[in-house]
Amino acid sequence: MINKTVQIQDLGLKDYQETWEYQSTLLQEIVDLKIANRKAQTDLPTSNYFLFVEHPHVYTLGKSGDLSNLLLNEAQLEAKGARFYKINRGGDITYHGPGQIVGYPILDLENFFTDIHKYLRFLEDVIINTIAEYGLKGERSKGETGVWLDVGTPFARKICAMGIRTSRWVTMHGFALNVNANLGYFDNIIPCGIKGKAVSSMHAELGKEIPLEEVKEKILKHFKIAFEVERFDF
Repeated sequence: MINKTVQIQDLGLKDYQETWEYQSTLLQEIVDLKIANRKAQTDLPTSNYFLFVEHPHVYTLGKSGDLSNLLLNEAQLEAKGARFYKINRGGDITYHGPGQIVGYPILDLENFFTDIHKYLRFLEDVIINTIAEYGLKGERSKGETGVWLDVGTPFARKICAMGIRTSRWVTMHGFALNVNANLGYFDNIIPCGIKGKAVSSMHAELGKEIPLEEVKEKILKHFKIAFEVERFDF
C-alpha cells in the first residue's frame, strides 16, 4: 500500500550521535516491515519521516571520504568544542552547527519513486526553490551534489551540502542548509573534499539573520510539492 503521508519531527538542538542512532532506528523499523510484508505477502503501509535538527559543532566524514580533509587534530577539535564522526552516508567531510538547518528525510522511496539520482535532484530542487524566495539563485554544480551560488565563476560557493544513505529503498541522512551558521568552522576542513571553493550562508549573502522557523516552513512547502506528499503529520 502506497503511503504518501510524512511525519514531521523537529528535534531542536540535538547531539549528532543520538540523532544518527535515532535515524538508524527509524530506518530499520521501515526495512523490517518491508521484509515482513514480503515474507507474509502482506501490504501494510510503511512510514515516512522528515526530521529537522540543529547539531552542536560537529564534523562528519562520509564512508568514501578522505580523513586528510579534516585539518584539526583531536586536541584542536576539543579546543573548538567540536566532535568528529566517520559515518555511513555518501560524500566527504562536512560541518554541522547551530544556525544551520539540517534535514533528514527518512522515506520509503517505494512510496514515491525508486530512483536515487532523482531523489537527490529533488532535494536540491527543494533548497533551490526555498532560497529563491529570498532572492538567492541556487544552482547545481556538475558532479558536485548540493546547492551552489555563482556556479562556473571564480566565486562559486556552496550554501547547502547533501549526503545520503539508502537501504532497501529507505533513505537516511540528507541536507544541511547554512542559514545563520558560523562559517569560520568550515575553515578547519576542505568542505566535501573540494579544494578552492568557498562556503556561504543565507546570512552572509543577505547581510541579516534569517528566522530558522520561517525557512523550515518554506522547505516543507517545496518538499510537499516536489514529492507530491499527501499530508504532513506534526
